[in-house]
Order: sequence, then structure tokens, then C-alpha cells
Amino acid sequence: MTDTSVDHPAGPLTAADGTPLKKKLRQALFRSRVRAFGLVVPLLILIVMAFLIPIVLFLSRAVYNDTYERYMPNTTPVLAAWDGKSEPTEEMYAALVADLVQGRKDKTIGKVATRVNRELSGTRSLFTSSARSAAKMEAPFKDALIAKKKKWGDIETWQAMKIASKSFTGAYLASAVDLKVEADGSIARKDKDRRINLQLFVRTLQISVIVTIMGVLLGYPIAYLLSTLSVRTSNLLLILVLLPFWTSLLVRTTAWIAVLQGQGVLNDLFVVFGLATDDDRFSLIYNKTGTLISMTHILLPFMVLPLYSVMKTIPPSYVRAAKSMGATPWTAFWRVYFPQSIPGIGAGGILVFILAISFYITPALVGGQSGTMISNIIDFHMRSSLNWSLAAALGAVLLVIVLFLYWLYDRIVGIDNMKLG
Repeated sequence: MTDTSVDHPAGPLTAADGTPLKKKLRQALFRSRVRAFGLVVPLLILIVMAFLIPIVLFLSRAVYNDTYERYMPNTTPVLAAWDGKSEPTEEMYAALVADLVQGRKDKTIGKVATRVNRELSGTRSLFTSSARSAAKMEAPFKDALIAKKKKWGDIETWQAMKIASKSFTGAYLASAVDLKVEADGSIARKDKDRRINLQLFVRTLQISVIVTIMGVLLGYPIAYLLSTLSVRTSNLLLILVLLPFWTSLLVRTTAWIAVLQGQGVLNDLFVVFGLATDDDRFSLIYNKTGTLISMTHILLPFMVLPLYSVMKTIPPSYVRAAKSMGATPWTAFWRVYFPQSIPGIGAGGILVFILAISFYITPALVGGQSGTMISNIIDFHMRSSLNWSLAAALGAVLLVIVLFLYWLYDRIVGIDNMKLG
């Protein structure tokens, strides 16, 4: 390898203060890098504090819940030693009574009951009612608890407690994909009437894919028109594309409710043109159809802008050269123009798909029962059922799906082909 650091024959070159130029250059580059890093430090701190840490803390709830272990210190170790199949011993019942008494005294038994109830429905009242009379119970505690509530004799109740007693658990992630963790650690499918999450994930992906395809089909001609018009005209039309950004998302969604409802503008036009009768109007709202129409309209600008920015850079002379060599207009477009616009389709498609897969307000307002997406269920568990661990597990599964599709896109199309202009 050639040595490029040969000194001058008269000696090393120095600055005015006698410092070698190489050292001076290194010091100048270091100061430049420090200044550049100092400029981005506030942004890095903001991203880490307000974005990364909250996400990590929230997702950790999907696999960590120490409610039972924290508030039931006596039963946790005996449940850990139990095989989950044999008859619960008198020692286990005694530990349970001690924890019920303490939980009643500390007013924490409700949290424990809620945690166990998520593994076996109907156990919340079992805990709260037994805790009220636990202080008066005497040995043998097994007979005393079963006399109070027969459910204490069911092994299913103890198996649910064993699952809940594990702070690090995969029960929530399993529940997010309609599976359940048994007391012995095995995984089984939930009962048929309780499998709803996978169906919602499939519906969410289905809606997101359809909205993305509709965005490409509708956005491509608009972007092509904008890129081929004069600058003055295209800028004027571009304002119409940007106009939705200046209007509240809530206003746009409620406007679609007025347009799509049974007595709305669209159905009135169908009746006028004879496409439907006044007594048999189309059902366009509070279902999947309403979700698809409104989401396509709301997300269309996110498809048009990347397409327009890429198409604007395609020299029109390429198509003219193809036509001059005998290509038909369709051949010139398909063989010359379209391949150069694919990076814009990729950028717009990913942008629209990722926004669509996590859309919340529009499906909540116009989706109805058949148009509900997984984001609405996450909201339900966070605000209504207060099952934050399951909400975190659903969010984690959604994140894995998005990352997998992103990896798949990179493998098939190549992320380097995605351009925004």
C-alpha cells in the first residue's frame, strides 16, 4: 500500500503557530464533528425520551406483568413448585388465605382478581368475596375456602393462578394471536367463539392492501397529469391535492358520513340516475365499504405527492425518443416511462400502507362492526378493559407484521429503489 503521509523534504509542513498541518487538520475535523453532533443532540434526546423509551416500556408490558407476584407473595412460590395437574395441597390453601387477608387489608386484592380473571373469566368475584371473609377462616383452609366458594376446588382456578403468578409470561402474546398458555407451559388454541384477534389482523391487512392498491390506481393518473402540465397549471392543481392536509381529519371523516349515509348525497345521485330505488339504497356507511372509501380519499395525497416528485424528474425526451423510433404511445409509456416511475410507486405504497395499517379515527367513525380494525381493539383494551398488557401484545404483533412486510419489500423490490424525488 502506498504511504501518502510522506513529509516534505525540508521537514513537516507547519501552521503559523508551529503546529504540524496534519495535526491541525485533525483538530479542525474533530471540532467540526463535535459542532455537528452538538446540533443534533437535542433532537436525539427528544427522540429517545419521547419516542423510543415510551415504546420500549409499553411493549415490555406484553411479556412482563408482576401484579400477582407483587401482591400475592405467599402463593407465588408454592404455585411455582406445583406441577399444575395434581390436587392443590393444604399448604397452598393456607398460603392463599394469608394472601387474601393481606390483600384485603392493603386493598390490592382487586388488582390480583383482575389479573387472574384475564386468564379465567368469572374469578374476579371469587377473589373479592373470599377476601372479605378470609380473616375469619380457620384450618383446614381447604375445606373453609371450598365451603365459601366451590370454585376453589376446581383445578382450573389454580391453573389460572399459576399462569398469572409468572411475571415474565408469553400469555399476552399468545392471546394476541388467539392462542393460550396452559398451566404446564404448553400452548393451545382458544375456544372458537373467543378467536377474534387473528380475524381482525387479517381484516386490517386486507383493508390496508386494498386502500394502497386503490391509491395507486387513482393517484397515478393524477400525478402523471400534474407532471405533464405547465408549471403554472400544475401548481394550481397541486393546491387541490394539498387542500385535504389543511382540513381536519375529523371534519373529512364526518363529511364522508354525510355523503355516504342512506339518505346522503351519493345515494340520492344513484336514485336520480336509476342505479338504485328509493326503498333499496346502497349500504355505504358503518361497514367495510365506508372504511375503504373514506380511507382511500384521506390517504390519496400521500400517494400522489411521492409519485409526482418522481415523475417530475423523468425527462419527457425519453418517451419522445421511443415514439420517434416507432414505438406506439402505450409501448413508449409501458417500456420507457412506467419503469422510471416505480420508485415513486414504492415510496407512496409503503407510506400509504403503513399509515393505513394503523388508522384509527376513520374506522372508528365509519367502520361499524365489519369495518373495525386492530387499532380500534387496541384502543378498547387501553381505555375500556384496561388490559394494557394485551394492548401492548397486539401492538407488538402489528409492529412485527409491518417490519416483516418492510423486509419482504426490501428483498423483492429493494429499498434503494424507493425515492421521494
